Order: sequence, then structure tokens, then C-alpha cells
Amino acid sequence: MSSMSTRHFLKLASTLAMGLVLAACSKQEPAAPVEAASAPASEPAPVKVYTVGTDAAYAPFEYQNEKGEIVGFSVDLLTAVAEKGGFQVKFINTPWEGIFNALTQGDRDLLISSITITDERKQTMDFSDPYFDAIQLIAVKADSKVAKFEDLKKLKVGVQTGTTGDEVVTKLQGKTSTLIKRFESTPLALKELEAGGVDAVVADNGVVIHYVANNPDAKFKTVADTKSFAPEQYGIAVKKGNAELMAMINKGLAAVKADGSYAAIYKKTFGTEPPAAAAPASAASN
Repeated sequence: MSSMSTRHFLKLASTLAMGLVLAACSKQEPAAPVEAASAPASEPAPVKVYTVGTDAAYAPFEYQNEKGEIVGFSVDLLTAVAEKGGFQVKFINTPWEGIFNALTQGDRDLLISSITITDERKQTMDFSDPYFDAIQLIAVKADSKVAKFEDLKKLKVGVQTGTTGDEVVTKLQGKTSTLIKRFESTPLALKELEAGGVDAVVADNGVVIHYVANNPDAKFKTVADTKSFAPEQYGIAVKKGNAELMAMINKGLAAVKADGSYAAIYKKTFGTEPPAAAAPASAASN
């Protein structure tokens, strides 16, 4: 074998070194670990807003102020109940004549309008736990000789259409009586009494007392007849079978009774503490 020249050796070594450098440069660096994209923070579910039907012509429970806003005991109470129950409400002025139909058809989610809980109404809607104790009261002129409900049998009596007052007077005078004068609201019936168009008005005690106190020039007096009028209770109405909404309402109602909110709203409206019957009650759903 012939010996390798120095120049040839150096050239070969240079070539080998170059190859090693190129081979090293061709290696891919391991990719940097990719951080997993963090999941977006879950936002709380929006609080559902329920539409509330109320006949805003029944001061001091539900009525419109000088700005056209719906205000009153019922509004303050349900707003507090909704806050405690975890939902929101939007009040819509709904005439009494169509208020129950609006609930049945789904145009309103719930009703609060001084609605007396009755067995008949329970057939077509569900009621919350009671939130107000009421009874019928007679309003007459100060010089009237009316002393009890029976005295109205042959007199002209004003009532609000479809209310408990309408029912009891119809029962007293008969379905065909022409002496019963029906109005769209109790204040209209009381205005008619002031004008001399009727001899008496029968309506819920809270509304009558409020009207008489705020209209001293009308010169009315009230006549109570606990023997003829059975005690009543108001409830918040929802569509038949809406157990989810009913549970939230009763939860909120129990909470406002327990923490003193109910008593504060009652006193703000009526100027007195609520009766013992309005004490905290359990939130059993209907």
C-alpha cells in the first residue's frame, strides 16, 4: 500500500469534520412544550326575569304613582321576595278582567294583585304561602243607617267585578239582582258612593281603609261584620304545575318574613306592625 500524502490526509480530515458539523446542524431541537389553553372562566348564569301581572288600581297594594310607576305594598313585597328567592321580576299593569287568562296563556309568569286564595281558583292555578290576611269591609256615607251586611240586601251596592266583594253581594242579593253595580276597580266604586250612585261599597278592608283615610272630604264610615264575612288570605299565583317558580317564591317569602323585611314593608304601607297571623311561616310549596 502506498502511504497517504500529508495534503491528502488533511483534505480528508477536513471533509470528515465538515460532515460532522453539517450532521450536527441538521438535528432538530426538541419543540418547546405547548401550554394547554386555559379554559375561560365560567360566567354565572343570568338571573331569569319573570313577568308579573298586577291590576295597578288597588291602592295601597298595587297602583300607579304620579310618574306612572307601579308601586305599593305588593310591589315592594314581591321585589324583596324575588331578591331572596334568586330571581327578578318585571311588573306589567294587567286589568283584573283578564289577569287570570293572561297567566293561563303564559303572557304572565306570576300574579300578585291582592288575589284571595280560594278552592275554586286553586283548580286552575297554584298559590304561594299566604302573605296577607284580609276581610271584606262595608263603606257607606257617614249618616248611613247600615249596621251589618244583611242591611244591604235591598240597597244599591258597588263592587269590583269578579272580586270577593262581588261574590258575597251576589250571594246576598241573588244572581239576577239589578241593585249590584259592578266597576273595573274599587276606587271607581267608592267614587260612585261619594257621588250618591250607590248606597254602599263592599271590598277588601285594606283598600277601603286606605281610601277612607285619604279622602276625608267624602265623609265615609266603615262597617265591619265579621259574622258575615269570612277571613281571607292573599297569595301569589303561578301557572298550574310550575313547581320550580313556586319553590323560589315560597323560599323568598319565608326569608323576608324571618328577617324582618316583611314587617318593615307592612309598617311602611299601613303605619302599623303586621298582625300576629303574618308571623314567619314555613315555605311549603302548593
